[in-house]
Amino acid sequence: MVLFRRGKSSNAQRSVTESKKESSSDNFQTTLSNGQSFFLKGKFLFAFGILLGVLLAFAFVEPQDIQDLQLHVSTLVNQYDISLPPLPEFDLSRVEAEWMRLRKSIPEVWKFNNDGREFQVGDAMKARGLSAEHPVVLIPGIISTGLESWSTAPEYRPFFREKLWGGFNMLSQVTFNKEKWIAAMMLDPVTGLDPPGSKIRAAEGIDAASSLIQGYWIWSKIIENLAVVNYDTNNLYLAPYDWRLSYYNLEERDGYFSKLRVTIEGLKQRQRKKVVVAAHSMGCSVCYSTFKWVESPLHGNGGPQWVENHIEAYISIAGTHLGVAKSMAAFLSGEMKDTVQMNPAGAYVLERFFSREERKTLFRSWAGSASLWMKGGNAVWGTESRAPDDVPDATQTHGELIAFRQTGESADAHSTRNMTAEESSNSILSHTPTTFQKMLGSNYSYGLERDEGQLKRNDGDHTKWSNPLEVRLPFAPSMKMYCVYGHGKETERSYWYARGEYEQNETLPDVVNAEPDGEECINSRPTWHGPQSRKSFIDAAYTNETSWPKVKNGVRMGEGDGTVNLISLGAMCVEGWKRKRWNPAGINITTIELPHRPISNIPRGGANTSDHVDILGSTGLSEVILKVATGVGHELQNSFVSNIREYSNNIQWD
Repeated sequence: MVLFRRGKSSNAQRSVTESKKESSSDNFQTTLSNGQSFFLKGKFLFAFGILLGVLLAFAFVEPQDIQDLQLHVSTLVNQYDISLPPLPEFDLSRVEAEWMRLRKSIPEVWKFNNDGREFQVGDAMKARGLSAEHPVVLIPGIISTGLESWSTAPEYRPFFREKLWGGFNMLSQVTFNKEKWIAAMMLDPVTGLDPPGSKIRAAEGIDAASSLIQGYWIWSKIIENLAVVNYDTNNLYLAPYDWRLSYYNLEERDGYFSKLRVTIEGLKQRQRKKVVVAAHSMGCSVCYSTFKWVESPLHGNGGPQWVENHIEAYISIAGTHLGVAKSMAAFLSGEMKDTVQMNPAGAYVLERFFSREERKTLFRSWAGSASLWMKGGNAVWGTESRAPDDVPDATQTHGELIAFRQTGESADAHSTRNMTAEESSNSILSHTPTTFQKMLGSNYSYGLERDEGQLKRNDGDHTKWSNPLEVRLPFAPSMKMYCVYGHGKETERSYWYARGEYEQNETLPDVVNAEPDGEECINSRPTWHGPQSRKSFIDAAYTNETSWPKVKNGVRMGEGDGTVNLISLGAMCVEGWKRKRWNPAGINITTIELPHRPISNIPRGGANTSDHVDILGSTGLSEVILKVATGVGHELQNSFVSNIREYSNNIQWD
């Protein structure tokens, strides 16, 4: 311990310090008075913050949010056992009416949740005399469906029937109860189902995926336009699901495929018309699996004609048909472009809330996200020398999905060897728990099957249903199929990675060839407690925007819709499904590419955006869906703005 004794010397030093502070303050004031901008003053910043808060309130807050706020306060009070005196009740009906009147007076362009195009396409269709013809089923993508807590365990009772995913309540729980939120959202690593004490289920109804949080719409724009041409809850159904689950467990736990089958059959019976199904992103794979499950004699036993008899058309919206490159990075290091390109402040906040390890743990417990792994291996995604979507003057091939820059540091040659899509998959699996490896093997397959006999046998194998390269389309010659997706937004395609220090890899079993299902594991060797692997992370320090492909913070950019790569979006539509082995009925497929043309001063890009999620609000997509639903889908023609046909010809289909 060091003791400081006050004396004359200390007083003198303090006097000098105070004198310097006063001098510094005087200099700063002098600088302001000599022309320094008024906008640096604290008074301005305080007033600006208040104004910004009011504007955001007008954009986001609804009357229901005020009620939700009261509920959140009550939840926190009960959770921390705080006693508050009873508050008087007020009649806020007049306040609510004035609030709504004031909001309506604000120009639409200033609202985040409304920008003037809610009913535009529907009005145009109605003016043509078009009306609801076929019942419509909407299947959302990953993370789109709200998830509610149904757990009655004491530690989760404060969250009963509240959304743990979606809505402002999710933000409050992540902020104040992160550990408990993670524990509730994770799935059991062995069964892939609910962990002990926790029970989360998908929200129900149209609102389950209309908006993620207030102001951030998902399906609401499409629903609004469908409503103009006489769609409502009698002929429109949104099929939400718990996107964390593997497809097999969707049926095992929730009976999802069974309920969706009954819904489609009921819609056809009541409306006397076959159904139009529109699916977005991962929902496309869920849709394939539904068709195969219903037809399979080992599962739904609906017979080989079920799809032909019940489905008028299938619309794939930004489908993740052949997987997503960013999912590989997420599983490998818990990163993706959106995280490595954050400014330091944003990255700090993210790491404070969810570290890389926490993100990897969540991803690996959500078996549904594993369906987004890249499919087809090197035949589809390229080798170490060439990828189908490389341009002629490329300086680096996308075929090397994970690459390492040569540095002066000595390193293990094997640990820094560049890897293709197949090698990357094997590397990720080798550094994951055995439970995760078994979950993947029992639910998914990522290969490419060319043998027609084996493809026919795969119709009964549920592990193949999410991979269009290993299973056939239904035999439904009269069904129409439409592939609609965006193009023109840079999309992460491959990566520069770096190696960090060695670390103990706790995910690996101590026993060679250990089987976790066995009653006892015997290890003939002593347990090795030394470092077993090296940390891997995207090399965010490397940027080269003059090379091809362009490199931004260690991410090599390619073509796509900002999330899904172009090859995954369109290769099956323009080439793969043209082959009889994968499309035995010769279903007609129309491909429509929507160019990404956002308007910078309109939130989320406006009517011509084609971003992976924001495309759900584009007028181009709404027009496609409404034309098919109202019986004039024959007006739609192939439309291309990319080189997808050229890239697809470079894939090794045969």
